[in-house]
Amino acid sequence: MARVFKEAAAKVLGLPGRTALEIVSGDGGASGITLRKVEIPVPSPGDSPRSRHVHSDFEECIYVLAGEGVTEADSGNYALKTGDAIAIPSGEKHATRNTGSEPLVLLCFFPVGDIRQGTAEPGVSSKDAGKR
Repeated sequence: MARVFKEAAAKVLGLPGRTALEIVSGDGGASGITLRKVEIPVPSPGDSPRSRHVHSDFEECIYVLAGEGVTEADSGNYALKTGDAIAIPSGEKHATRNTGSEPLVLLCFFPVGDIRQGTAEPGVSSKDAGKR
C-alpha cells in the first residue's frame, strides 16, 4: 500500500555539522529505503571540516536541491550545484561540504530501511552511526 510521509513528521537527527531530517526509513514503516533531507550551512572561519564517513553495505545517492558544494571521496573531489546528483558506491569514504554562499540543501537516498548497520563516521557513536 502506498504511504505519504510528511517532512513535518520527520525525525530530527542530532548530527555534527548539518541539520538532518529522516523523512522515510524503517522507523516509519519503509522496508527498503531511507530518505533524508540535509542542510549544510555556509562554513564560518575556523570551522573544522567534517570527517569522511563510509557505508560499507550499500550505496548513497545525493541530489542537490539548493546551493553549491563538493563531495570529497576516495576517488576524487566532485563539484556539485543545484540539480546535480552523485552516487557514492558502498565502501567509498566521503563527505559533502558547502562551498557556496548559501546553505547547501541535499536529498540523500539509501537503498535500505536502516542505515545504522553498515555506516561508520569518526566522532559519531555506533548507536548513532546511521543518523547522518
